[in-house]
Amino acid sequence: MNKKGALESLLFVAGDDGLSMDEITSLLEISEMEARNLLVEMRENHNDNMHSGLTLIETRKRYQLATKKEYAELIKSYAISPFATHLSQAALETLAIIAYKQPLTRIEIDQIRGVQSAGLVQRLMLRGLVKEMGRTETPGRPIIYGTTDYFMNYFGLTTIEDLPNVEELFQMQENESFDLFNYGLDEGNENPDGPIEGTDGFFADDQISLI
Repeated sequence: MNKKGALESLLFVAGDDGLSMDEITSLLEISEMEARNLLVEMRENHNDNMHSGLTLIETRKRYQLATKKEYAELIKSYAISPFATHLSQAALETLAIIAYKQPLTRIEIDQIRGVQSAGLVQRLMLRGLVKEMGRTETPGRPIIYGTTDYFMNYFGLTTIEDLPNVEELFQMQENESFDLFNYGLDEGNENPDGPIEGTDGFFADDQISLI
């Protein structure tokens, strides 16, 4: 097994939760020194490769793959473009799980859906529908997620108890007149509230040295 490839695969699957040094050494059955060398080499390879849009960051002693900061505006543009205005079935499922089960971790979301959901959670955060609500006190202190005030306001909810049943939520998405991401704006207007809530943290603006 190629250990560098194995590590990159694990970091991809871990998503925004990342992996701790203990988790990396345990999963790959390697020493901390070997793991640290792999991390440094991986980061250098991504940063030195102009064709790579990814980099490796360390936050709160957890390692994760992130998009390079020079692509932040492009990714934000995609998030509000016509190409991404419709929630996929998978994204809607993920949003419903978070809305009805919050607060919960991404691993719990994955367990409910039966598949990996890191990318979907990030997209929902870029849309301002989902936010980080802190971290659990369990080992690794994974991030817990919940819905945002924007989510509540858009659906006209006062409390979470006002949520419609799951069938109604899916029917709303199927309605052709329903655009979850128009932010209540007329066509051609700019978002008066500025950047989309929840975009902080996806881009490597503040990279912490691995060494």
